[in-house]
Amino acid sequence: MNRLFTEAESADIVIERLDGCDDPRFREVMEAAIRHLHAFVKEVEPTVEEWSRAIRFLTATGQMCDDRRQEWVLASDVLGVSMLVETLNNRSEGGATEATVLGPFHVEGAPQLGPGGNICRDGKGMPCLVSGRVTDGEGRPLAGVSLDIWQTNADGFYDVQQPEQQPEMNLRGRFLTDADGRYSFRTVRPVSYPVPTDGPVGDILERMGRHAWRPAHIHFIASKPGYRRLVTHIFAHDDPYIDSDAVFGVKESLLVEFRECGDGALARELGVEVPFCTTEFDIRLVRED
Repeated sequence: MNRLFTEAESADIVIERLDGCDDPRFREVMEAAIRHLHAFVKEVEPTVEEWSRAIRFLTATGQMCDDRRQEWVLASDVLGVSMLVETLNNRSEGGATEATVLGPFHVEGAPQLGPGGNICRDGKGMPCLVSGRVTDGEGRPLAGVSLDIWQTNADGFYDVQQPEQQPEMNLRGRFLTDADGRYSFRTVRPVSYPVPTDGPVGDILERMGRHAWRPAHIHFIASKPGYRRLVTHIFAHDDPYIDSDAVFGVKESLLVEFRECGDGALARELGVEVPFCTTEFDIRLVRED
């Protein structure tokens, strides 16, 4: 016979109802969630109206999500949970490049481009050449690594945020490393930008007295069969929001310098206009095992 609900034993009584669960990991996760949620409610002692407001926040967050906007990912990001999950699952063992948050604006199916290909399709911003080398845990070059790249345009918006203003797949592209593990692509110098604040997450940030800005960055996903998939960014080292990223994504090892260059001959060779900038970012992947 099931016990009746009491304040003192609320979590235990709910957990008893999991006796029929035949998935050990699911049961472990749900038991922890129930215990922490009940402990939270007992610590805060919300009024019925406050809990109703919390339910309305959860509802509004889900309603804000569609195929172009993921408000739940944004909520996880600004509360530091996404970064904690990434850190726990991607400890930089074996000297692997450090991981950071995926963010809510990744899109599958970016176009495959050749070495040095240009992902900027709107012509805005300072041209930028990004290059580097991908190696394994022992420093040996890795050929055929897939690099999925994306960023905002020079106005600080992803293409999916401005479908009527930006070309489709603007500032998105996929590249493969060559036999020496090298890659390069053309883009524009990234800029800092605020995360969307027109939804429930924006309300939470305002109530917490926090700004919504992310430092200038470019997203990378590096993958190759047999190696641990890496989700990371590179960040402009001199950005004013480096130490206060709204989603806690910055790691010191991911800071790079975007160096401005006025070399006309080099610009012509690269197919860019003067001035332009360059930066390098080497990636190290570790085996899945």
